[in-house]
Amino acid sequence: MGRKSKLKGLIGGSKSDDDNIALDNNVAINVEHVTMEFKITKDKIDTLKEYVIRTIKRNKKEKEKIRVLDDITFKVYRGDKVGILGFNGAGKSTLLKILAGIYEPTSGKIEINGKVAPLLELSAGFDKNYSGKNNIYLNGAFLSMDKEFLDERYEEIVEFSELGEYINYPVKNYSSGMRAKLGFSIATLVEPDILIVDEILSVGDIKFRKKSSEKINELMSEGVTVLLVSHSITQVRKICDKCIWIDNGKIVMEGEANEVCDAYVSNADNDKKKKKKKK
Repeated sequence: MGRKSKLKGLIGGSKSDDDNIALDNNVAINVEHVTMEFKITKDKIDTLKEYVIRTIKRNKKEKEKIRVLDDITFKVYRGDKVGILGFNGAGKSTLLKILAGIYEPTSGKIEINGKVAPLLELSAGFDKNYSGKNNIYLNGAFLSMDKEFLDERYEEIVEFSELGEYINYPVKNYSSGMRAKLGFSIATLVEPDILIVDEILSVGDIKFRKKSSEKINELMSEGVTVLLVSHSITQVRKICDKCIWIDNGKIVMEGEANEVCDAYVSNADNDKKKKKKKK
């Protein structure tokens, strides 16, 4: 099957008139038959010398494909708060990265209607040798923010990040908490239509965690569409009105949040009982 990927809309950008015709205006995200595969080597090559020798002899082992998502199809409507449930390795984070534009699916179609704010790996786009200031513009460009917009909001970003004079220091000298603070301050600067969150963030110290949580709640209260991955069922029940349960790359169940959460918890409890019996 040939590659048939279509991503409409940009992170931090908006759709064209032609795109709006193609996608129902009530639909924020349309995912059709999305599959994601990664290639990994079957054997381990420990040294560069071994790699070169195998290349010359043409006896490197073939790479095998790992299917992380398998024919995923769903729609998210404007204003929906959707929780993505699943055990570790189910494909949740990969799905969010595809929707955020970080990965391109192996096959299938993705349609996005609106501006996206991805709160995933907050400092992933940083260049550690650049200052915090330079990384504001670098990371902002990745989120489709132009220089003029960033110039206007620069002081706001620095103030929210609480980095002060450290904004002029190379990011390689930052702690992980400082990098996350800066990433969060940039990512939430846009007024998004769609918020994509991989776990509710524990960013920085207690004071900043409170502030970042309030910022997320503020965005949610404004009718923003939300996709949330969280291992906290309590959080999902509190925030989400709908859920999608993924296991081994496939959708097991989708529907009203409490109903899906109940089924997911029941399944997890049954698995624990089976494991205890085997022992």
